[in-house]
Amino acid sequence: MSQHPSPKATVAVFASPTSWIESDAVAQCHQVAALDGMRHVAGMPDLHPGKGAPIGAAMLSAVLYPFLVGSDIGCGIAVFPIKLRRVVPEKLAARFPDLDREPDADDPAWDVAKGDIPAGHVEGLGTVGRGNHFAELARIGTVFEPEHANRLGLDAGDLVLVVHSGSRGLGERILRAHTEVHGAGPAPDPGSYLALHDDAVRWGALNRRLLAARVAHALGAEPTEPIVDQCHNLVEVRDGLYLHRKGAAPGDGRDVLIAGTRGTPSYLVAGHAGADAGHSVAHGAGRKMSRADALRRGRAKHTVEELRRTPVGSVVVCGDRQLLFEEAPTAYKRIEQVIADLVAHGLATPVATTVPLVTYKTAEVGKGRRGRS
Repeated sequence: MSQHPSPKATVAVFASPTSWIESDAVAQCHQVAALDGMRHVAGMPDLHPGKGAPIGAAMLSAVLYPFLVGSDIGCGIAVFPIKLRRVVPEKLAARFPDLDREPDADDPAWDVAKGDIPAGHVEGLGTVGRGNHFAELARIGTVFEPEHANRLGLDAGDLVLVVHSGSRGLGERILRAHTEVHGAGPAPDPGSYLALHDDAVRWGALNRRLLAARVAHALGAEPTEPIVDQCHNLVEVRDGLYLHRKGAAPGDGRDVLIAGTRGTPSYLVAGHAGADAGHSVAHGAGRKMSRADALRRGRAKHTVEELRRTPVGSVVVCGDRQLLFEEAPTAYKRIEQVIADLVAHGLATPVATTVPLVTYKTAEVGKGRRGRS
């Protein structure tokens, strides 16, 4: 018998009928809802299928399930103001450092790593990773809420660095140690899992700061403190229950940068989501094509050179041709629809857009030695 008997969990998906939500993703929400101890599953408008669990969901349970958070514990998006004199995307793209390799010991970016490194895990620190991770120089576009933007020190035309990365090999190591013994089952000792989890969350935040500092120094600017930094893969203990977020950002009174694609704006929003939405908002546009589909369709429609320049005139730094196609803007849902759904359901208020100038995915071939992905 279950130690945590509960009524069947409820499932709510916060998307309009016209939004692109795959039935497989909704089915995964219902599979998660059937887990022992589960109370409520909230699907965000960027909901899409993941490996065994949906991405773009907040899942409240009396039982802690590490697999619902996944291996990239602590992954999130941070926004850092940056001041530059001249902005020519092509020239700035050429100055981006190789974020696939760890910074040298004498790199001035290390100055932001004050105190101990979480878990003492130095491998991969200061690297961006692959998949949908990126470091981006962007410009503040439309400002919808001038007073709120002003409180963050932002105005139309200002420059920011947007960094999306997580805990790299550390989170992977934590999940693997659990799954090798317990598979997709619950954490037998939630306290010890949470201690490791919290290290990975802090590590991810430090990694974003280090990445932003590396880019700032390379572009001739001073590193700054993040004005927004929200993690979207984590567990939060709320009222004695475990709120798992997988690709869902904390949206209870916090500012969140919801990533578009490298060829569309992203949206800085003020989140005000309640319990029915798992106190969460979307974390990005959300994939609408698998990587294999994006690769196949993209090769039929686009050249590599076309994908290095985006519809908004920005430049993409990406030496991996396959990744260029897999991460093409067309592989994602329309960010405007995701934001409209959040607004329609009363979960968030748009504050401003960020428009890409240079998006770094992975180093150009031949630029330095290749680091581990």
